[in-house]
Amino acid sequence: MKLIFLDIDGTLTVPGENTPPPSAVDAIKKARANGHKVFLCTGRNPDMLRPLLKYQFDGFISCAGGYVVVGEKYDQILYDHPMTNEQRDTALKALHDHGVFCTIEAEGGSWGDENLGSFLSSQGPGNSEIERWRKALSANLGIKPMSEYDGSPVYKVVIMCLEMSQLDEAKKLLGDKFNFVVQEVKAPSCINGEIINKEFDKGKGVEIICKKFNVPVSETIGFGDSMNDLEMIQTVGTSVCMANGAEKLKELSDIVCPSVSDDGLAKAFADLNLI
Repeated sequence: MKLIFLDIDGTLTVPGENTPPPSAVDAIKKARANGHKVFLCTGRNPDMLRPLLKYQFDGFISCAGGYVVVGEKYDQILYDHPMTNEQRDTALKALHDHGVFCTIEAEGGSWGDENLGSFLSSQGPGNSEIERWRKALSANLGIKPMSEYDGSPVYKVVIMCLEMSQLDEAKKLLGDKFNFVVQEVKAPSCINGEIINKEFDKGKGVEIICKKFNVPVSETIGFGDSMNDLEMIQTVGTSVCMANGAEKLKELSDIVCPSVSDDGLAKAFADLNLI
């Protein structure tokens, strides 16, 4: 039995969308029928990934590792580690004071700065993360205005700005406990990333699930496309990067498979004898 971990945006689906290619859905179904277990492993929070659960998985690693669940009904919580309110408030103040656009993610919802849409519309074509948020702000992933934030525990903060120096104060205040993960972005004048607690990452989420099912990490396969998949790629026994993925991640992965729009998952599942 293999444990298979799938990033969503740019890997399982076209960035920002909720419908995988039919070939991927069929491959996942066949792999599970063959006795393997398949998990989502994503930066999305549970609210954002929920539309995909109808395709049937064995659990998910969400919030970049901050919230991990398994079970047929996704009701067995293995790990749950939100930011403290003080950390959340410190991050948002330091970022907003320097003109950084933010989206905060809780278990049941996400809230973004109201002027983020205008910022994105001024950017050219970007990588999967930029495209994800461009589409998300069109309500595909249900991001609500920051003014409607209900105080729910926050797991991570997504950031966009024009210059790295805009992040300096937040790094000074939070850098000992949080990683500032900056994506490879093709769009001009745009820095895109996430602030993620050092207590968790996608790789640690993989290890938590391996322990639950008593499966060695060597028997895991991970699929990703962007640099927020790095720890997963470094942890799993066999790492796969999509052809549409970040160049650095391709260099670090064992295998590069065709892109998400070219039936990449299904082809890789076949090549790896999962189906």
